[in-house]
Amino acid sequence: MNALMRVSAVISNAPYMLNVDCDHYINNSKALREAMCFMMDPTSGKKICYVQFPQRFDGIDRHDRYSNRNVVFFDINMKGLDGIQGPIYVGTGCVFRRQALYGYDAPKKTKPPGKTCNCWPKWCCCCFGSRKKHKKAKTTKDNKKKPKSKEASPQIHALENIEEGIEGIDSEKAALMPQIKLEKKFGQSPVFVASTLLEDGGIPPGATSASLLKEAIHVISCGYEDKTEWGKEIGWIYGSVTEDILTGFKMHCHGWRSVYCMPNRPAFKGSAPINLSDRLHQVLRWALGSVEIFFSRHCPIWYGYGCGLKPLERFSYINSVVYPLTSIPLIIYCTLPAVCLLTGKFIVPEISNYASILFMGLFIMIAVTSVIEMQWGGVSIDDWWRNEQFWVIGGASSHLFALVQGLLKVLAGVNTSFTVTSKAADDGEFSELYLFKWTSLLIPPMTLLILNIIGVVVGISDAINNGYDSWGPLFGRLFFALWVIVHLYPFLKGCMGRQNNVPTIIIVWSILLASICSLLWVRLNPFTAKGGLSLEVCGLDCD
Repeated sequence: MNALMRVSAVISNAPYMLNVDCDHYINNSKALREAMCFMMDPTSGKKICYVQFPQRFDGIDRHDRYSNRNVVFFDINMKGLDGIQGPIYVGTGCVFRRQALYGYDAPKKTKPPGKTCNCWPKWCCCCFGSRKKHKKAKTTKDNKKKPKSKEASPQIHALENIEEGIEGIDSEKAALMPQIKLEKKFGQSPVFVASTLLEDGGIPPGATSASLLKEAIHVISCGYEDKTEWGKEIGWIYGSVTEDILTGFKMHCHGWRSVYCMPNRPAFKGSAPINLSDRLHQVLRWALGSVEIFFSRHCPIWYGYGCGLKPLERFSYINSVVYPLTSIPLIIYCTLPAVCLLTGKFIVPEISNYASILFMGLFIMIAVTSVIEMQWGGVSIDDWWRNEQFWVIGGASSHLFALVQGLLKVLAGVNTSFTVTSKAADDGEFSELYLFKWTSLLIPPMTLLILNIIGVVVGISDAINNGYDSWGPLFGRLFFALWVIVHLYPFLKGCMGRQNNVPTIIIVWSILLASICSLLWVRLNPFTAKGGLSLEVCGLDCD
């Protein structure tokens, strides 16, 4: 992407660029015009770095078993971010402003001419100082400004800062300093460096086709990025497999804002991995990229203070990099119901306790918030439920593995291989939906599922064995265990594959569960009378 951006800069230098994945296509011919309406808006268009469209997919089953549409993220979360500083960049379906990708700061708002302070007589409550000092400081600042030509681009404000700090150097070196700085930043290509200063695009005057072709071959090489800021401050940022989050974050740190555009007809459509294993690998790659950003210097928790990033936008980026850490409490939550059923102890306090009231209040507030969000975003309850189910499946598997791999990479320097997600094939409708591919990502959800099923069987068996008094406390424990099993139900269906071709692993599960149930049945032994009582009666009869 960075090489293509450099080549296009010396050939056409269009001020706007479209980025789509290789498996996406334009589904709405008016989408680009809608993006230009935002970019070319006379009041706020100059501060927009990109226009992000939601991702829509073809070839997904009607029930969307693995939440490939991800409508909660695209129809609720991204729309909410549009009201702060703008949505994050998701890697495809995005129209960019070229100048924003060059690492320039967003243009700052200028005060209307002739606007002065009307405070009287000497002190200004809004300026917190003397009008006389304010006027003197303004005069001094104006004297320090250098004359600029009318044709100068507003993006060359960085060059002014460079020229102000070169006192004591002869005029020839002072004239060469901006060019040296630009070449150190963008690379040694005069044509490309000149193109970066043209805010409205276009080819530098005097350039010929032969020279442009020569420069295109020069800037497309990978060695062109050596000793420059490409991948660090310019273009798509390196250092993470989720370069989209990092690239958008850097642009927002420069003061730019983004826009979320949701036309009635989807702008772009693509393919999605509908098979369970491929879907988990896709989520693993996203989560691993977030973990890499979290342990890097670009982490939103400590990077970019004092710049143009707004506080709420920072919180959204923090959420986008710390969510893999939630896999640990999620796995604990999914394990505790089984532990409660196996040990006979309950982790939730009684209803009469004050803590139970707080727990129920928190649970009700979360439910009400979800309903309000669904109403506002137009998301159906079925789509929301699919999203909740796969959040548990992905959190217990992909997010956990991403956290472990990220820690190994940071602490031990162990790099993981990058796997491109395979998409749906054309040999039949939903042909890969029932395809079962064994991967280690399936182990944690499988373990949680088996533990909770065993816990349910043991809990019911103990209640039958101990009488009616034990059924009351059992219902609370069963609720949480069944809640975990219901969330993992799409995972169970994905492991089963086609109904007429059950994998061997399912047979192993069945044998395991049957053995457990048999052992419990032997322990209960309902058809045999109590041995001690029978011997005592026999002894009395003999006497």
